[in-house]
Amino acid sequence: MTRIEPFTDQDRSAVADQLGREPRAVVGVAWRCSCGRPGVIATLPRLPGGSPFPTTYYLTCPALASRIGTIEASGEMARMAARLGTNPALAESYRRAHLAYLADRAHFAEQAGLAPVPEIEGISAGGMPTRVKCLHALAAHALAVGPGVNPFGDEVVAILAPFLERHRAATADTHDTSATPTAEDPGAENAGAEKTGAENPASTRTGAAQSTDEEIR
Repeated sequence: MTRIEPFTDQDRSAVADQLGREPRAVVGVAWRCSCGRPGVIATLPRLPGGSPFPTTYYLTCPALASRIGTIEASGEMARMAARLGTNPALAESYRRAHLAYLADRAHFAEQAGLAPVPEIEGISAGGMPTRVKCLHALAAHALAVGPGVNPFGDEVVAILAPFLERHRAATADTHDTSATPTAEDPGAENAGAEKTGAENPASTRTGAAQSTDEEIR
């Protein structure tokens, strides 16, 4: 279980800027960019309007979402999926990641006094445990819980490492979390990162569309 930080008014404003609308059903911040902005939020499995929402760890950073979209476009998901069929140890690790995801979701729901959500019972995110469908969801899981839990999420984070390190170096001396975002800032608005998906816990317009109708079925 990752350590979830409180979702402050400043965080809410930052995520609203990232997503284009006020966030909803937020448990807290699961991972922060080195600039201090939220990069992954933890969400409840049912939105205030009643819709089920399976993506417990939601990537909010548009710049990271854009880069992950590029990784997806390179065919990486198909390569990962092929490895699941030939590597039993990898498949078992991925299955455990799926179970860990479900356990975290159940914990957040219980802490919030939320009733079970039967529509998404047994459904995690990103295609787990047998498919690879969304690297945004897998990377968000890995960033939230740290290495060693989600094998494919860890691989995506490793690919992103040079970008994250460049940004970390750029912000290390300033520690200024209120600086104006730039194109190289993982907390920046990035219109090129926008994709269309199912209901977002914050918006219908998002740079990190990790939940799809197919994922809920």
